[in-house]
Amino acid sequence: MKPHLDPDVLARLSSFVESEYASQTVYPPKEDLFTAFRLCSPEQTRVLILGQDPYHKPGQAHGLSFSVRPGVSVPPSLRNVYKELEEDLGVKPPSNGDLTPWARQGVLLLNAVLTVRAGQPTSHADKGWEHFTDAAIKAVNDSPFCVVFVLWGSYARKKAALVRNPQHVVLQAGHPSPMNPRGFLGCRHFSQIREALTKAGRGEVAWS
Repeated sequence: MKPHLDPDVLARLSSFVESEYASQTVYPPKEDLFTAFRLCSPEQTRVLILGQDPYHKPGQAHGLSFSVRPGVSVPPSLRNVYKELEEDLGVKPPSNGDLTPWARQGVLLLNAVLTVRAGQPTSHADKGWEHFTDAAIKAVNDSPFCVVFVLWGSYARKKAALVRNPQHVVLQAGHPSPMNPRGFLGCRHFSQIREALTKAGRGEVAWS
């Protein structure tokens, strides 16, 4: 990611994040901040699923987009993702909302903004995280191997312009939130991911 990063922007971001963790309740817990990268580096990425910012309620966010810890109620957006997965591939929904097994298989579960104040969605937008995560998207774009970029919702779809190498596949649909009455369910992205990875010789993801 380094060639795509501005040290001055990172310095301001770091100062802001340190201050927020010191003075506010911020999610995810600091030790989970870079979980997505710890489980799946840009070099290992086969699929990138982009979210906007972390869940803002207690106990939910743990550093992976759309994911929650075992024992936490599956959020409505993820329930729709599971519904689409079952209708598309016939995969029975997992018993919980922890997507760590996906991440360990090369699925980079990235949020555009990596922190949020408790109870205040998008409160850490436009503080520098977007520069950092755009650099991650550009680093994955630099991969010589096929990567499937999955962009759900208008915010994520804006990032399609960062994917320029022709070997990659970009899938776009509406956000899986129940507040979005159409545009996600029926997109059949999971079968398209399987087709693209198989065609590129990159194996399949065991979504179950």
